Formats: sequence, structure tokens, C-alpha cells
Amino acid sequence: MPTITIDRVIDPADEDRDAILQPILAYNLSKAGEENYKKLALFLRDEHGTVQGGLWAKRYYDWVFVDLLFVPEDLRGQDMGTDLLGQTENWARSEGCVGVWLDTFAFQAPGFYLKRGYTVFGELPNYPKPFSRFFFSKVF
Repeated sequence: MPTITIDRVIDPADEDRDAILQPILAYNLSKAGEENYKKLALFLRDEHGTVQGGLWAKRYYDWVFVDLLFVPEDLRGQDMGTDLLGQTENWARSEGCVGVWLDTFAFQAPGFYLKRGYTVFGELPNYPKPFSRFFFSKVF
């Protein structure tokens, strides 16, 4: 058996991450099959075409993960977040997904997701202190 050491690297390069990621992906493929990874972006653009906010999501396996959702404060209350989330849910359904999941901080928008039928499936307290990070899902 080879001798293995632990090499601690602060702020490693992307290639270092890839050295760990590639064997994980190969293992996952052997157990769970093709992940069917696909990205979705919905942009909120102003009259000049400048992105002011939007939603970034990714589909893998049978779920869509909302990685980013941002509506500028001056545009809130106009159902833009609801429209972004609704379009994402429709896309997830059209892709044959089971549902959508996401995370948000206590100081961001947990109430917004609850009003749209999402349920909490996890909480990480004191992240960041003194707040919590919440994990939500919506099953179709």
C-alpha cells in the first residue's frame, strides 16, 4: 500500500479541485448514472441591456438547484422574483425533474420561498453569526 500524506493548501487552484472532483464524478456515474447537467440563466435587464439581477440555476439528476436569485431592492414587490422562480419551476417540470431546491440566509428571503410553496428541509445555525442558512425544496 502506498504511503499517503495530507498536503494542506490554502487558496488552491481550480486544477487542484478538479483532481478531487473528477474521481467523484466517475464514481457517481458508476452508481447513479448520467447526471444530465444543464444550466439556466434568467436575466433582469434594464433598457440599456445591463443585467440588474436574475436567476442562475442548474439541473442535475432529477432536481433543479437555484444557485442565485437576486432582485434589486428598488424592483422588489413587482413579482419579478415570483416570475423568475415560476419560470424556473416550469423549466424543471419540462425537464422531467422531481422538484427545485435552494438555500438562503435568514436575512435574505426565507419568507418569500415559504409563500411560494417551498418547505425547509434543513437549517445551519450561526451561518453567518448570528443568522441561519436555510435549505428549501419544492416537490412537484
